[in-house]
Amino acid sequence: MEGYSFELITGPMSCGKTEELLRRIRRCIIAKKKVKVISPDIDNRAKGDYIESRNGLWLDAVKVKHSINILSVVKPDDEVVAIDELQFFDSNIVKVISKLMSNGKKVIGTGLDLDFKAEPFGSMPQLMCIATTVDKLHAVCMKCGCEHATRTQRLIDGKAADKNSPLIMIGGDETYEARCIKCFELPDSKLEKQKSNPKILPFCFK
Repeated sequence: MEGYSFELITGPMSCGKTEELLRRIRRCIIAKKKVKVISPDIDNRAKGDYIESRNGLWLDAVKVKHSINILSVVKPDDEVVAIDELQFFDSNIVKVISKLMSNGKKVIGTGLDLDFKAEPFGSMPQLMCIATTVDKLHAVCMKCGCEHATRTQRLIDGKAADKNSPLIMIGGDETYEARCIKCFELPDSKLEKQKSNPKILPFCFK
């Protein structure tokens, strides 16, 4: 049975996650499956209620704010539930997807595995654990051109963003690019400030 499953597509920015999601959705539609596509409303890159890949492919989607609302959006006759940008949902997304699977749904989702600091993003570690299959895609490093980019480099005015900048910052190719581990940069202004202004401990004489 195709239901009772959760296919997770993950990797860095620009690796083709949404493109792969759309490909799988279209296969389900060709197979005459009833599909519901869902996207977090925090992701406002698409100027409407749809998801769109970087190569221009798109499909209508229901925008949802809280993960628990997904359960009310999905109808009993929906056979496949596709969810884009899972990393942006609150922690209840793990329970929601588990519930969808227990209800016999086939769930297909995408999400960044690491944030811009190269740390696990949101509930993605737990989602990888409950997924029945995990496909981790690689991108092309935009700095050296190698084909094994696994990091998402945040850029501000063309330079690597500081480690202390906000966790969530929605943006496209001008804000993020794929990097390999060697080319990934994460400056830390607080650490540099501490190095430049070391604390001088008082001497104690006996």
